Amino acid sequence: MKITPILAAFLAGLALSASAQQAPPWSKGANDPAPHTGYTFRVPDIDNIPDLHGNPVGAQLVLFIGGNQFFVLPQLVTAFERLHPELNGHIFYETLPPGILRKQMAQDNTLTLGNLTLQVQPDVYQAGARVLRQMENDGQVRNVVEYVTNDLAIMVRAGNPRQIRSLADLGRPDVRLSMPNPAWEGVANQIADSLRKAGGEALQQAVYKDKVARRTTTLTEIHHRQTPMRIMSGAADAGVTWASEVRFQQSIGNPIEGVSIPDNQNTVAIYAGGILKNAPHPDAATRWIEFLQTAEAQAIYRQFGFKPATHTAK
Repeated sequence: MKITPILAAFLAGLALSASAQQAPPWSKGANDPAPHTGYTFRVPDIDNIPDLHGNPVGAQLVLFIGGNQFFVLPQLVTAFERLHPELNGHIFYETLPPGILRKQMAQDNTLTLGNLTLQVQPDVYQAGARVLRQMENDGQVRNVVEYVTNDLAIMVRAGNPRQIRSLADLGRPDVRLSMPNPAWEGVANQIADSLRKAGGEALQQAVYKDKVARRTTTLTEIHHRQTPMRIMSGAADAGVTWASEVRFQQSIGNPIEGVSIPDNQNTVAIYAGGILKNAPHPDAATRWIEFLQTAEAQAIYRQFGFKPATHTAK
């Protein structure tokens, strides 16, 4: 059968639709900690709010957590609620990019998505350790703890059809990339550091400047969970993400593989959390911060390749 341009576009649309149905962050509505969800209205790619979890009305613990931990939170919250049943169904959390969460906090804790405006004051903020330490120095957070580390990997489609073996390959003109947006994703800075380690300023400029201009690098509009969706739909060949995200995609059966980055080119991040100034629920926030350091919480993170925060960030 001859593949005409119209048929090719139609098949690409079907692939995109199928991948969107299977891919995170939607998780088919399974990541909502609210005990009563009422009438469910969900239309794929239209009425989805994948980064707001639970019911903010009457919440007794509100968590603002960097989006690269979205797949850990369902297990983590469930385990925490078992220890503190009085909080069962009363936890609300957001998993937007750390930079966007900080913009939300700076705007009187207010966020607008489409026609919905939400104002909710967080108790805990979790992001990179350097950011948390700076916020601690500025008096914005207290009780800061470092709890896990993560490193980078190159995400590709299963079978690695473009034969991408290294960061240097990302500079190839035939490789289409999906990359985190430096405007709100801190990981973009760490990726830039790794690109410089692998190929100097020329490789970093090729990936984040030249290929962006040629539209062979597409920057994320939300956060780097968009990268596997683009790879599965055929819109991208590869992208740099946290190694934990590769493991998560594989754990849910998506056709994703990871290409390891050598230690001398990789960049390790330390994740930290702290209790925000004027937190409405300081006791619950303290219990959550303490929980992050427990063996149970660490075991949940370890399932996805996170390591204990005993490693030094590069």
